[in-house]
Amino acid sequence: MPSSFNYEMVIKEHHLDSYQHVNNATYLSLYEEARWEVCTQRGLGYKDFHKLGQGPVILGVDLKFLKELNLREKITITFEVLSYEKKLFKLKQQMLKEDGTVASEAIFTGGFFDMRERKLIPPSEAWLKVLY
Repeated sequence: MPSSFNYEMVIKEHHLDSYQHVNNATYLSLYEEARWEVCTQRGLGYKDFHKLGQGPVILGVDLKFLKELNLREKITITFEVLSYEKKLFKLKQQMLKEDGTVASEAIFTGGFFDMRERKLIPPSEAWLKVLY
């Protein structure tokens, strides 16, 4: 059964653009930060992936901006595995405001990548443990 994970953070000054809200490109960075936190807390961090020569790679994203995020706002970034079929996975992440309102939602398509061979490979057992 797919697992979930929550990452709490505060929107800081460096996340804002000239309109004084979170810039669209910053959303992707924040989602990535949360994904690395999931991996690290579940036993496979950045250094581990490089030592193995294998790691996750994002192939596409469907990103929606639903509500504005502002300075010093506390948010929760969720992580949910939707599916893993053959070499591809689908992840859903959301940014939730303190009251539970969804500010942003992203569906990521990705795979497990061999850095030496430069191709997608079936997921390792260790990687599957991170996801599930």
